[in-house]
Order: sequence, then C-alpha cells, then structure tokens
Amino acid sequence: MRLPLAIAVPLVLVASACSEAGPAASPGAAPASSVGSSGPASTATSAPTPTPGPTPTSEPVPRASPQPRLGPSDVDLDTALDAVGVLAGEIGPRPGHTRAYFRAADYVQGRLTDFGWTVERQRFPTPAGRFEGRPVAAGPSVNLIATRGDVTAGEPYLVVGAHLDTVPGAPGAEDNASGVATMLAIAEAASERRTRLPVVLVAFGSEEPRGPGDDDHHYGSRAYVASLSRAQRRSLEAMVSLDRVGVGSVVPVGTPAEPNELTDELQAVAQGVGVPTQVDPFQRSSDHWSFVRDGLPGARLGSTPYAGYHSAGDTPSVIDPSQLERTARLVAGWLR
Repeated sequence: MRLPLAIAVPLVLVASACSEAGPAASPGAAPASSVGSSGPASTATSAPTPTPGPTPTSEPVPRASPQPRLGPSDVDLDTALDAVGVLAGEIGPRPGHTRAYFRAADYVQGRLTDFGWTVERQRFPTPAGRFEGRPVAAGPSVNLIATRGDVTAGEPYLVVGAHLDTVPGAPGAEDNASGVATMLAIAEAASERRTRLPVVLVAFGSEEPRGPGDDDHHYGSRAYVASLSRAQRRSLEAMVSLDRVGVGSVVPVGTPAEPNELTDELQAVAQGVGVPTQVDPFQRSSDHWSFVRDGLPGARLGSTPYAGYHSAGDTPSVIDPSQLERTARLVAGWLR
C-alpha cells in the first residue's frame, strides 16, 4: 500500500462515446426485374449454385475488466489543496445565503461534475439570526447532492458530507474548506473505482449557527434529512461529516453520545491504514447531528482547536496538508 498521497496518480476521467449506426438495408427486399415493353418474353435460366465458403470462426468477446477498488493511496492531495485555495483564498467568507456562497457552490458543483458525478441542487430557506452579536440576514441556500448513478431505492448506501458555508467575516479555510476539499478529493478518487456500497456526497449549506440553540444550526443537513423517504432512511447505512479536518496530528472521531458501532468501525479502519485517531464523545456541533437526532447513524471526523477559528485568521496557511492526507486516507479506507 502506498502511503504518501502526494504522489498518487490523479485519475483520468473517461467519457463514454456514443456510436451512430448507419442506415440498415430493408429486410426481405426482392431484386427488381426488367421486362421489355415489346417483343417476346425472355426465357429464365437457372443460376449456378454458389460454392460454400469457409465457415467464419467466432471470436471470443473480451470480458470487461472490473473497476479497481478505492484505496487509501488513491486520493490526490493536490486536488484538496487546490480547493482550499479557491474556497478560502479566492472566494473567502461565504455565509449560506450570500452571493459568495453561491459562487462557492458553483465551483464545487463544477468540480464534482468534472469527476463524473451527477449533482442535484436542493434549495431551502435560511432564517435571519445573530452570530456573536452581529445580525445575519435571511435568504435561500442550497445543498449539493452528488451521486454516481449507482444508488438504488431500498438498497444500502453511505453518505459523506461537509458544510460549504462560513460564519460572517471568516475565509473558512479550516472551517470548512478543509472538509469540502477532502470530499472533492474523495469524489475524484472514487469516480472510476468501486466502493463497498454506493456513496452519496453532500455539500451542505447554512450549517453555521444563527442563534444559540439546536434549531438555529445545521439548516442544510436538517433540510436534507427531512427530504429522505422511508426507504432511504431504512437503507442508509451511515453518514460521516467532514468538518475541520486540516489541523492537528490525530483525527478526532466525534459522536453525539458514547462510542458506538460506527465510531468503532472508523477507528478500526484508521488503525488498518495507519491513521491515528481519538474519540470525541458528546460531539453535536456538525451536520452528523441532524442525522443522529432523527434516528440515523452518523459520526464526525475533525474538530481540533486552532487559533483562527471563526475569525479572519482562518486562511489557507492554517491548513496542515498531512492532516488532510490522514483524513482522506481514513475516509477512502472506510468507503473501501
């Protein structure tokens, strides 16, 4: 297993080509005969019996090679770092209802589409509120829901999500360009590789708080969960939220309560791919909580404290590429 992601070979997206068939001859067409308008009718003669040619041999049809399985070393770290640079370095602060947020959504949707995923936009309202004493305006926001065409109603699937918005005034490199960037790198790596179950990727809007309570937070993921059908709820195996995953030397594994089957699974995968983790119990401050509070399995990766949190200092310079790599390895291993 190759450990360094920085040397992973980027995937080449392969577009399917459609071939056009030429016009087919009309079946059963009889040859035309020519009869003179005057004079005696011509006498028919028997055509010679053709000599049978050699019987063509049937060529074996080559079997399509199965897609390789997604592995921890398949994720291209440069894809993640480029995304952090665009989201936090070029676009900057992007509360979920703003023009900057929709510019970021356009960028992320374009990247997902480039990697071969089909993206649906889910619009929802975000109410007005206050953040640290400052008013935050109301407005529409949007979730980006990406699939590869392999999710079937009633069949098990996984969700990996990350919130795309920031608090006012924060460029949001760690919170949460890091999570979205890691998700994009996973999308690229998984575009031509098999995962153990179909995967839905979601960039959530308006995760950041607009008040002190549970209902003033996580608007995008709550809208997504509310939209799920009974069949989708029954078949959702697990959801993992990537939130602040670019700082620190170990990957926090967050759960809203005590450690459980999902957090045990994530830790076991992390150990297998050489990623150090620590359990962060009673962790509700990310989009996984919208799933868990509605009875669905969810966990969070990330949440190491850092100096630039929710401030203008949350710039790309705070990101540790090694931590992005560790998180990406863990997610790829879990999806494998």
